Amino acid sequence: MLALQEYGNSDTDSENEKDNRPNEVTINRRIGHVESTVSSTILPQFSSKYTFSINAAPDVAPKDPQGSVLPVDPTKNYLNYNPKYDELYAPVIGPANPFKTQQQQAEKNSLAGYFEPVHVNEFHFESQRRTFSSYGYALDPSVDNLAEEGKHLVGESKDASPTSVVSVLEKIKPRQGDKRKKVKNTNAADIEGFLGPWGGYVDEKKNTKPTPEEQEELDEIVAKRQKRGKQTDDKPLEEKTMLHIKDPYDYQGRSFLHVLQDIGVNLQTEDPPEKCFIPKKLIHTWSGHNKGIATIRFFPKSAHLLLSAGMDCRVKLWEVYGDRRCIRTYYGHRQAVRDICFNNSGTQFLSAGYDRYIKLWDTETGECISRFTNRKVAYCVKFNPDEDKQHLFVAGTSDKKIVCWDIRSEEIVQEYDRHLGAVNTITFVDENRRFVSTSDDKSMRVWEWDIPVDMKYIAEPSMHSLPAVTLSPNGKWLACQSMDNKVMIFSALNRFKLNRKKVFTGHMVAGYACSVDFSPDMSYVISGDADGKLYIWDWKTTKLYSKLKAHDNVCIAVLWHPHETSKVVSAGWDGSLKLWD
Repeated sequence: MLALQEYGNSDTDSENEKDNRPNEVTINRRIGHVESTVSSTILPQFSSKYTFSINAAPDVAPKDPQGSVLPVDPTKNYLNYNPKYDELYAPVIGPANPFKTQQQQAEKNSLAGYFEPVHVNEFHFESQRRTFSSYGYALDPSVDNLAEEGKHLVGESKDASPTSVVSVLEKIKPRQGDKRKKVKNTNAADIEGFLGPWGGYVDEKKNTKPTPEEQEELDEIVAKRQKRGKQTDDKPLEEKTMLHIKDPYDYQGRSFLHVLQDIGVNLQTEDPPEKCFIPKKLIHTWSGHNKGIATIRFFPKSAHLLLSAGMDCRVKLWEVYGDRRCIRTYYGHRQAVRDICFNNSGTQFLSAGYDRYIKLWDTETGECISRFTNRKVAYCVKFNPDEDKQHLFVAGTSDKKIVCWDIRSEEIVQEYDRHLGAVNTITFVDENRRFVSTSDDKSMRVWEWDIPVDMKYIAEPSMHSLPAVTLSPNGKWLACQSMDNKVMIFSALNRFKLNRKKVFTGHMVAGYACSVDFSPDMSYVISGDADGKLYIWDWKTTKLYSKLKAHDNVCIAVLWHPHETSKVVSAGWDGSLKLWD
């Protein structure tokens, strides 16, 4: 019901008339229409003359056939409204199972019964758990009474008083006699007997020798292992040689080491050919190794002979001109031969094998002159090229060292121990005053001769291991085979700086120590390949000029003849050597 009361105008009616003549208008409408009408139509018109009072109609309870209690679904995890107490705790609607026992009818949220969530401090829980696992007892968590809480224990020591036990986080005072006594002598004036904080315990035994009973057991174990494993023979293999030609001396009594002079090429000159050309075809194949070839070397200066080392533990000497026969085979290693090196005159050469021996051979007679070993595998050997130091050679070993041997005394006279990985190559530069070494630690180091501290260390984050290095004929550049399928060029003078403009790519050598070489006139760079190809690049432009399918397996070594314009020798893991022209 809405009541409107009208008041007169102050200009025409007096206050008495206004009090005595009230004008009431009664409007009977539905509550909804009244609210909307009053708010939208009546109020703006009568705001100045009337005061309003709204009396809402009383609530009428709806007729609910199911009763006033709305059931709550017990399976739901949330409610969209705020239920009353009666609704929340109303019994479950539906017929009850008359066959269930009282225990089965009880409310459960687990197999054992009903668990109420209880807050437990994580720190206290973990400390009691660790105490129980360490000492066998813990505080009883089921005691709720505040007065009794913390006074009951569960576990082995539950009969003991809780005041006498400690948790795992509390420090246990050692019992009398538990602490070991130390030998003390803090008198600094006593130079010989001063111990300071390093004094040992009184009952400490420093003798680690096993007892007789333990020694018997150890001897039995060692004897069994030696029977199971193969016999290790540390003795070097007896060296022998085999000559394959019938005429080792010519009519003048000169041996096969004599430089040939009737082949149309001057092999004794020091001047390189004026112009070199790319080899096109295969002209000869040497075969004699049963397994792959590891490395090859030309006879010094003249290059009329070729020395090859193979994985069949043999070293062979071949003719480059004439009938191109195998002259001599040298047997002396139990395992594969890794590297070989001639001295300046070519009369002797070194061979390094995986049997950890370095052997010095007489090239002409095949006699083994000396053998050297430091019980480590030598990955590379090099004679010092100086004429007055021909009795010295260096070897890069598997134990990260470069050792210098004296042939006369057969002893190590110097050690260069700065690398962090096995040493792969040694190359003499700067008129033999220095040498460059590369290693598995992905670095290059430059050493002054006979000074065991590297004068320069080259290592960049982008560098890979450099397993093969070759010095250019003019002595200015080092060509390094990089494990990321590149041939990188370093300056061999002064700064040893990487020449970033000269990078030779296109071949695949990752994982193989394929050697690199230059043509005598510095026109071309050649390299082997993991697929058995021979790659030839132009030195100035780094453009790939040619690639030849040379071997069925890895082409591990290539050499350009120093006196020929286009003759190249390649060696592969298929056991053959090939001459290209």
